Order: sequence, then structure tokens, then C-alpha cells
Amino acid sequence: MTGIIDAHGSKLTAATKAATRARTPVLAQSRPGRRGGSHWWIHVVLGVGGFVMAFPFLWQIIMALSTNAQVTSPTPTFWPGDLQWGNFVRVFDRLPFLDQLATSIWVTLIRTAAQIVLCTLAGYAFARMRFRGRAVILGIVLSILLVPSQVYLISQYQIVQGLGWLDTLAGIVAPGLFSAFGTFLMRTAFLNMPAELEEAARMDGANPFQTFWRIMLPLARPSISVLAITTVLWSWNELLWPLVVSTRAEDMPLAAGLATLSSDRTIDYPLLMAASLMAMAPVLVLFIVLQRRVIDGLASSGLK
Repeated sequence: MTGIIDAHGSKLTAATKAATRARTPVLAQSRPGRRGGSHWWIHVVLGVGGFVMAFPFLWQIIMALSTNAQVTSPTPTFWPGDLQWGNFVRVFDRLPFLDQLATSIWVTLIRTAAQIVLCTLAGYAFARMRFRGRAVILGIVLSILLVPSQVYLISQYQIVQGLGWLDTLAGIVAPGLFSAFGTFLMRTAFLNMPAELEEAARMDGANPFQTFWRIMLPLARPSISVLAITTVLWSWNELLWPLVVSTRAEDMPLAAGLATLSSDRTIDYPLLMAASLMAMAPVLVLFIVLQRRVIDGLASSGLK
């Protein structure tokens, strides 16, 4: 008896092939669009919308290259005459930037890896397995989505304090190792997969783990990509929790470190904007490199 197929080209039996072909949607041929029509207004609307969304980012760059007097002037200039590149150098004097960058990277990597593993396994269990108390446990997990994170902030802090994890990487990372949203996302992805594939895999002699690893998991890659993207963005930009459990600047991630640049009396806006640009640069570069994969993952998963 031949083996089942995986994402890298393993063999597949006739039963599995038939099940796959039976559930493969046939794309209808798109009708040719009208020719000769004028759609210039669409480009105008898209151009205006793009400018509105890009202008805050452009203004942030302008502020980062200005002096504080120019920024706080009642009549600020659109483009400073003398570009203040030294604002980016001053960031390293005011912040332990490299330490905070390393913390942000570690927090993001650990949380993303943990959520991909835990949420995928939990989502598959809730979608495809039958066990006692499944509905109750699923209801408890999904109810977390209805409660703001600030509600259980104090209890989380007391747990981390009791474990002695204040001012540590573990204290920052721990609450983000599992996600109710990620579990719901992966459960939905596995529910939408045809049951015929599992039946065909069982006919081929596959055990439950082989069915999950070789059949279901490769089909869930778009949803896993969405989970990874949202976890990276959320972990990189998280502000409140790191401020609560970290008191030393060198232990904070970048988002929390930026908050220490402002005070009740004065705010050095050019310095803050320069530090913000430096903090967002890694994620921006990552998005540019993986832009096609990000868009394909969002489109395939149906997440809007």
C-alpha cells in the first residue's frame, strides 16, 4: 500500500487523490472587463486614499529631521532647511537601544514560535477530535476574547511576581505564549477542511498524527501565516505589559522603551520620532520582504 502525500511530494493513493480532486474548487473563467470605459476617478480615489494613509508616516520623518523648536513652532515648516540627522545618534545616548532591540527580537521570536505550535495543536483538537468537556473548554478559551486584557492585568502581575520573573525576559514573554484568537483562527481553518481527506488517509493506514502532520497541517499554512503575522506585530508593538513588569530600561522591549522618552513636563518630539522610526524599521523591512506571502496568507484565510 502506498503512503500518503505530504507538502513535499510523498506518494498518494487513489482514494486520497479522488477525495482531494472531489473537494478542489473549480475556478470559473472571469469575464473580460469592459474596454474603452474611463476609470480615471478610481485612480484619483486610490491616490487620495494612499496619500492620506502615508502622510502621517511622511510627517514623522519630517519631525525626526527637525529641531524641537521647529516642531513646536506655531507655524511649522513643511520641510526643515537643515536636516538634523544627529537626532538618530542621540537615540543611542538616551536609550539602551541595542539591548531593547535584542529584547524585542527575543520576545517576538519566542511568542511567535509558541503560538504557532500551541494554537495549531489546540485548534486541531477542538475542530477534529471528540473528547469529554470539549465544548466547555472551548467556551472558556473563546470567552477570553470578550474580556479586555486590562481586566486580568493585576492577577497576571501577581503570578509573575510570585514566580520571581519581574525584570526578566520570561516575565514579558509568558502571557503571550498562548492566544485565544490564534486558537479560534486555527480551529476555523481546520473546520473548513473536507472530512474526506481524513477518511482517505485512514484508508491508507495513516495514524492520527500522520493525518495531522502530512495532510491537515500543509493545508493550514495560510492560516498559520496569518497567525505568525499578527503575533509578530502584536508582540513587537506591545506597550502596557512590559511597562508593568519591567523597571529597568535595559530590560524593556523597544515599544516600552520609547515611552520613557516622554515626561510630564517636556517631550523631545524629534528624538521621539527618530526613535520610533528606528523601532519600526525591522518590522517594516520584514513586511516589504514578505509582502506577497503576507497578502496571500490574509486572502487565503479570509481574515479581514
